[in-house]
Amino acid sequence: MTLHIDPASLAEAKGGPKRWQMLIDGKWTDGAVGLEGERVSPGHGVLVSRYAFGSQADVERAVTAARRAFHRGPWPKMKASERAAVLLKTADLIDARREEIARLDAIESGKPIRQARGEIEGAADIWRYAASLARTLHGESYANLGESMLGVVLREPIGVVSIITPWNFPFLIVAQKLPFALAAGCTAVVKPSELTSASTVLLGELLMEAGLPEGVCNIVLGTGPEVGAHMVSHPSVDMVSFTGSTRVGKATVAAAAATLKKVSMELGGKNAQVVFPDADIPAAVDAAVFGAFFNGGECCNAGSRLIVHKDIAADFLAAFAERAKRVRVGDPLDERTDVGAIITAAHLQKIENFVGDASADGAHVLMGGSGIESGAGQYMAPTVVAGVKPEMTIAREEVFGPVLSVLEFSRTEEAIRLVEETDYGLSAGVWSRDIDTAVGVARSVRTGTVWVNTFMDGYPELPFGGMKQSGLGRELGKNAVEDYSEVKTIQFHRGPRTAWWVGN
Repeated sequence: MTLHIDPASLAEAKGGPKRWQMLIDGKWTDGAVGLEGERVSPGHGVLVSRYAFGSQADVERAVTAARRAFHRGPWPKMKASERAAVLLKTADLIDARREEIARLDAIESGKPIRQARGEIEGAADIWRYAASLARTLHGESYANLGESMLGVVLREPIGVVSIITPWNFPFLIVAQKLPFALAAGCTAVVKPSELTSASTVLLGELLMEAGLPEGVCNIVLGTGPEVGAHMVSHPSVDMVSFTGSTRVGKATVAAAAATLKKVSMELGGKNAQVVFPDADIPAAVDAAVFGAFFNGGECCNAGSRLIVHKDIAADFLAAFAERAKRVRVGDPLDERTDVGAIITAAHLQKIENFVGDASADGAHVLMGGSGIESGAGQYMAPTVVAGVKPEMTIAREEVFGPVLSVLEFSRTEEAIRLVEETDYGLSAGVWSRDIDTAVGVARSVRTGTVWVNTFMDGYPELPFGGMKQSGLGRELGKNAVEDYSEVKTIQFHRGPRTAWWVGN
């Protein structure tokens, strides 16, 4: 298979890349030591962005600004309705510039433009949901402690939050964190991936236009070692919210432990779709194709394992292969594209190595298995690997590419065991018309989300996060704002104190 990608189709090929600065204390700024970064579009091989990269000195400036805005600024003291108004205005501005934001994510991450538009629409919806939670965050009162005592439990913003986001959903994932922190009254320092920073910087513009006070949200660009590590370990940061690999997540938790910061971790996944013989097979086939190849498989929720009953495995895979042939790999800016480019050449090589190792271990590559010649950028053919055994690396580790591993089972207990035979516990899917089967599997597997007769749906109202090595804590849902708060107890005594410890 060969693609024909035209690098000249990008405006940046003629006009040159746009340069993006950092946002610190309400001002656009370059880094203190003059570091620079560049991003070459993974779908076209054209330089599309230049960034002013930061260093530890810029993290210091950003954290200082966020701390000052928290203690001296109006944001934490504002009425919830006033904070909500800023979040709602931000959502409106996101909608108004949806096409621009989607294009930035498409050219920097390689995702299809149609998909990117949907993500930006979903992000605006999350900002609106966070605004509603700003007005419902509340504490408790206890008038049952006796007539002389009243207990009040307050929820107060936790303080300064470091938010670190990945490259695979640049705008959507920051929307799963930042608006909830702001709704609670926190201030923030945000570091997007150095590969896909532009849309987050644009978000900074929208926040300022929406009326967010200076210093409340600071955006520092750069690499993990130069910027992220200092954001995690900084003693004036009260909480870290991180999305990325489990390996980096473990290092982040360890660094945050030095100052006992609160941490929220959304990490890797090796998610399975379990298909029983009584399932709606056409629907399950479509969901399996979607789960495996959506976002090029560069998704923590990807359905990268198909666990299918032996009685239907051959027919299911034949139907899967027929449907997968209709998946269009191509230019991220082409409206017809279903699967775009792979984020970097090094990551493409890593995906190919997973497939090669599985083949050497005795698995069978039924379709795809390698990169696609394109003339520009890097692309991977949708791949299916069958005959996978639970002990194989490809069955246990996150590939993060358009690769489906197929395992078979005979009994329900065996299917549950196969789901559980990884270190991850982010999500799973189960396909069966039998309610006992569906509920039994859903309640038995240790994953943060289980989809029944569907896959990878998402709503702001529903919590998202993982068990085991897939993370700590939850994002979204009605408790999302509470995650960015601390509880304070105040006890009021009325009347004379009679319970003297030392007698008068």
